[in-house]
Amino acid sequence: MKRFLYFFVAIIMLIIGLGFAYKNAQIVTVDYYFGLHWEGALSLLLLSTLTLGTLLGLLAGLGMYVRIQRQLVRARREIRAMEQELQSLRALPIKDVL
Repeated sequence: MKRFLYFFVAIIMLIIGLGFAYKNAQIVTVDYYFGLHWEGALSLLLLSTLTLGTLLGLLAGLGMYVRIQRQLVRARREIRAMEQELQSLRALPIKDVL
């Protein structure tokens, strides 16, 4: 059911995106530094800007993701060591003080 929902949402977004591209097919000129410029469809420009922004956002979050993964590995290692210590303590015989 979840796959069907994702597929349905993807189809709806594709239809909306195609409609957007059709309605915004005007040619625009983008001027860069050093006299460079690019001419293309407005929808293509917006799509490329969205893609570039998404990639830069993922790249910005990559450092935090790697740091969290390292912390997770360290925490799992500590948990494993604590569990082994607990097992060794459980194996010790208990002495009555009284």
